[in-house]
Amino acid sequence: MTLHHGTVVAFDGRAVMLRGQPGTGKSDLALRLIALGAELVADDQVELVAEGDGIVARAPPTIAGMIEVRGLGIRTLPHRPWASLALVADLVAPDKVERLPEPATAMIEGREIPILTLDPFTASAPIKLLLALGLSPTAGAGPRIGYKQRAMIDPSPAQGLTQDVPPVVASARVVLVTGLSGAGRSTALKMLEDMGYEAVDNLPLSLLPRLVGATGRRARPIAVGIDIRTRDFAVTGLLAELDRLIAAERIEAKLVFLDCDDDALARRYTETRRRHPLAGDRPVMDGIRLERDRVSPLRARADVVIDTSVLKPQDLKRLLTGHFGLGGRPSLGIFVTSFSFRQGLPREADLVFDVRFLDNPYYDPVLRPLTGLDAPVQAHITADPVFADFFDNLVRLIQPLLPRYDHEGKSYLTIAIGCTGGRHRSVYVAERIGAWLAAHGQTVTVAHRDISRPVNHHAEVPMDDKPVSPSSSTLREHA
Repeated sequence: MTLHHGTVVAFDGRAVMLRGQPGTGKSDLALRLIALGAELVADDQVELVAEGDGIVARAPPTIAGMIEVRGLGIRTLPHRPWASLALVADLVAPDKVERLPEPATAMIEGREIPILTLDPFTASAPIKLLLALGLSPTAGAGPRIGYKQRAMIDPSPAQGLTQDVPPVVASARVVLVTGLSGAGRSTALKMLEDMGYEAVDNLPLSLLPRLVGATGRRARPIAVGIDIRTRDFAVTGLLAELDRLIAAERIEAKLVFLDCDDDALARRYTETRRRHPLAGDRPVMDGIRLERDRVSPLRARADVVIDTSVLKPQDLKRLLTGHFGLGGRPSLGIFVTSFSFRQGLPREADLVFDVRFLDNPYYDPVLRPLTGLDAPVQAHITADPVFADFFDNLVRLIQPLLPRYDHEGKSYLTIAIGCTGGRHRSVYVAERIGAWLAAHGQTVTVAHRDISRPVNHHAEVPMDDKPVSPSSSTLREHA
């Protein structure tokens, strides 16, 4: 790690470092870029660290989030903990800027980074930097898909999603939503409707061909809810209808199965005081088990199975958007979440990594109430001698997997990072992976499942997670 003189801002995790002598306009240009949607990373001084084939930029902890505004003094702004360095801009006088320069690079921390010279006080300077980053000049006009999406904040159910005219897709898309009663079928249909689908619940199977036929003619996406309460419901009939849709031209048909643990379903029925449709006068658990047995062929055949046992509504919406978002075939969407092993593995996880071998900030009384989003905790974790090699090897492992997942047609990938309490190490590593993925052009959302759980100051920590000196930190568990 080396300390450099410069100001760094980032668009969706891709950072530009503004260099120049004091008074050359670094902070002024940074403020104009922030007005266009950039995030402050560091002002005046920046730490640069080589990771993988790139460089990570971050602010020294003592000045994180602060920027000097000439005429106003030091101000604190929302800031990004780190970003991947994509461009260096040397700020110079107008007569020092070449009209048609040759592409150039600078060697920084052993990596080649594109570099340009720029007059910071021209009106077009921010637009030139956007173009140099490969972004649209209107990049700041509205939200962009990328790292800035945070599942920690529960969005309004239909905010920015409902459209008067749904996007036209190349083929008519039909999503059949089924599963166990009480697992969230009606909620899922409402979310798909907010995404632009025409949603129809409990449609008799005999009417499905007529509805889908109309859909095919006008290429309008449709979501149909079907379960054991649907008139003329039969597993064999639904599977036969699915086969017919798959065989049809210009129709893209998918089957979604919503699953849930028996105990969780029983609690939902008890809390709402509703009868299970198959229970009759018997206990609700009998009805749940009978239904599970009847619909098991649908689960086995489903294109997507979503377990809602411990899934929050915003996470269900995220999964549905990742799998069935409109506007053409999406690129691979990636969800990175931290979690606590005490609370169990995330059920939807595709890749799980255990970071309990890293030195634990929990044992520092000053750091204990903080989280992996806080600079002191981040500094503690990165000071662990094994961290740099671990993270470098982690991204080298993940990088070649992504194009293979995308090539195989996988639309959504969930990466889970776990530690003991889900507040420190896993949070920091999840954030770092999110930043790295965004900097490499991936569509990524970062969330922290257990970060809001209260700190247990008297928790009994497993023997494999007792504090160790940095020199003796070793990799003991890996998932």
